[in-house]
Amino acid sequence: MLESVGSLTGSPWIYAVIAASIVLDVFLPLLPSGLLVVTAATAAAAGSGAAGAAADRMAHQVPDLLLLGTCAALASVLGDLVAYRVAWRGGARLDRVIARSRRLSSAQERLGAALAKGGGALVVVARFAPAGRSVVSLGAGAAHRAIGEFLPWSLTAGVAWAAYSVGLGWFGGQWLGAGWLATGVSLAALFAAGTGAACLVRRPRTH
Repeated sequence: MLESVGSLTGSPWIYAVIAASIVLDVFLPLLPSGLLVVTAATAAAAGSGAAGAAADRMAHQVPDLLLLGTCAALASVLGDLVAYRVAWRGGARLDRVIARSRRLSSAQERLGAALAKGGGALVVVARFAPAGRSVVSLGAGAAHRAIGEFLPWSLTAGVAWAAYSVGLGWFGGQWLGAGWLATGVSLAALFAAGTGAACLVRRPRTH
């Protein structure tokens, strides 16, 4: 799979593929959006590390780091907003689904309390947790939280996640080269952040 992703990084379609994956993984969390971003950033690091004519040739074959990060952040926010609007319009049927899920109900309650107090750090933390983004975005929409309360935190979360993912791939490629080892180490760090975020999101709320 890594070989297939690696070959894609030489195509301008990489941005569209990454954006689509990030938008859709709010509904399908198993999509490898993090893998795509990290692998593309690793390829960008390899291009910057080449010398002379090789560097000029690779500059046209690897993603632009700034464009990659911007694409990832904007796609993250767009996916959040799509889920938010779907949940907002979901009506009684979605309310029943949330009521039957202790996880969704708890997340909705905690998110509402956090946004009402003017703090949405939970939105940022949940962006790193597996499926946490889905729970938070759907919960905010289902609870009919004001877009002005949710959007700034969604934007902060998208920028933070994109910067972290791109940074992991970049520094991994700089230190370890553009091979499977650099990608593997970077992904391990991404998953470690996700595990830590999941623990924070699931931690019972203290009164």
